Amino acid sequence: MDPKSSHAPTSDDDRSRSRVATLQQVARLARVSTATVSRVLNNSPRVREETRRRVLRAVRQLHYLPNYHARLLAGAKTRTLGMIVSNIENPFFLDIFCATEARAQQAGYEVVVENTNYDRQRLLESVRSMLARRVAGLAIIVSEIDPQLFEELSQQNLPVVFYDVGRPGPNMTNIRVRYEKGMQRVLEYLYALGHRRMAFVGHHASLSPLQERRRTFLQMVRRYPDVEHVTVTQADGPAGGRAAMNQLLAMGFRPTAVVCVNDFMAIGVLRELRDRGIQVPEEVSVTGFDNIALAEFLNPSLTTLNIPRRRIGHMVFELLTAPPEHLSMGQEIVIEPELVVRESTGPAPQRAL
Repeated sequence: MDPKSSHAPTSDDDRSRSRVATLQQVARLARVSTATVSRVLNNSPRVREETRRRVLRAVRQLHYLPNYHARLLAGAKTRTLGMIVSNIENPFFLDIFCATEARAQQAGYEVVVENTNYDRQRLLESVRSMLARRVAGLAIIVSEIDPQLFEELSQQNLPVVFYDVGRPGPNMTNIRVRYEKGMQRVLEYLYALGHRRMAFVGHHASLSPLQERRRTFLQMVRRYPDVEHVTVTQADGPAGGRAAMNQLLAMGFRPTAVVCVNDFMAIGVLRELRDRGIQVPEEVSVTGFDNIALAEFLNPSLTTLNIPRRRIGHMVFELLTAPPEHLSMGQEIVIEPELVVRESTGPAPQRAL
């Protein structure tokens, strides 16, 4: 066989993709000048929306790769947004990233993400890494914080969005969830179902947003003198939830309801109960927090508190790309979780396990 014939024929489309497209080719395809293409890529407001869409369509069609390094040296504004999260394996953080990225792609932006694993030092390093990239905006979606960050970021001329751990300031927006309201609703609901032996499963108890949920749990159960309770802390994730449930049972405490700090840990709690032959919700009710997509498809489906992650992701994008005058004073956006009742909760059993 002729070696040349062993290769599949190359189509015109393949050959065109293999070549590096130029700015001039993008301009020709979009029927605009090269200056207009540059303005679109630099996010200039002096471009009509119809023209912007045509240029971005040509960029995608030709697989045009702008020389970002050259643009940075020339002082041009990038179309890259940064996002830092505490645990990219947790669907809660992943959902916010995906929602932000979807809106960004529609508008011709890209989003780069870094993961801290709840480590304050890694958070500082990630912020500095993002600033070195000269991102156009930065979202900090974390549970940990270092006060030094506020001072460093206040000196930067870029929009910043915090989730829970920030404070409003020049170019800084904080999205805050009223965790205390969510936990109150869960505890009132479980108490009304007759539960008098409750456990709280959490992780990283020293971090403010997580501490707030645990603190509210303790405040609420102390209002009910007939409620017995314990709290345990393990790693974030299904394995941590499973270890926490195992720890509870090893302690000799037999809860009729387990309140989890998030859905990710609740998955492990449900698995441990099932493996031990303990029926949910007939013997133990389980609740989560966040309402990740998987919560609806668990067996039994998980009662939880909904935090609108898709809306938060879209909000993050809008805030990071808003005109500077809209962010100059800073703002705080408050979100109240909603209770979503599913199959994992029910009336307390007549006698504890």
